[in-house]
Amino acid sequence: MVLRIARIFAKIILWFIALTLLLVVAFKWIPVPVTATMVMDENGITKDWESLDNIDPNLVAAVIAAEDSKFCEHWGFDTEAIEQAARENLQGGRIRGGSTISQQTAKNVFLWQGGGYFRKALEAWFTFWIELIWGKERIMEVYLNVAETGIGTYGAEAGAQRYFGKSAARLSADEASRMAAALPQPKKRSVVNPGGWLARHGNSIERRIGIVRRDGLAACVYE
Repeated sequence: MVLRIARIFAKIILWFIALTLLLVVAFKWIPVPVTATMVMDENGITKDWESLDNIDPNLVAAVIAAEDSKFCEHWGFDTEAIEQAARENLQGGRIRGGSTISQQTAKNVFLWQGGGYFRKALEAWFTFWIELIWGKERIMEVYLNVAETGIGTYGAEAGAQRYFGKSAARLSADEASRMAAALPQPKKRSVVNPGGWLARHGNSIERRIGIVRRDGLAACVYE
């Protein structure tokens, strides 16, 4: 009986590995058609997949400045950011995460929103493989196409059209910074005419775009 259960468990693991790797390899080349977050969105889905060549470098620099300044240095996990987030969370107050753009991409494409150790373990699994198989350029391209950019709005192109009535290929540094500032909470944060802390945060991101360019922090995206 124990041997039979072990064999069933082993088959499940093998099928899981095979299926997940098949999806990772497929999405290296194929645009991601839909995600769990999109399917579960009660506001519907507005999206328009665009290649990285059709997304303004200002937005790439802005999301790196806002979300993951070590994007080109790490292999999916920023251990320093994770440790810092853990220390701050233990002190109480607003819970913050230490997720990289790679981790967020893995979650957005293959998993669901929300926490829990099981989901985080799956996120780590997919993050490892997309770093290995996709590479940084593809990770950034997918991230900017599946990230929620507004209510019922997904991806850079749909977000740019919604907020600025223009293509994501022609975003100014100010526009890109405002979109990046709203990314963590796109349903709650205003992109158009933000005020208070959000406006200051967007201005800070815009200033850091210069640092991203000066220090080559987005170089891996365009290799």
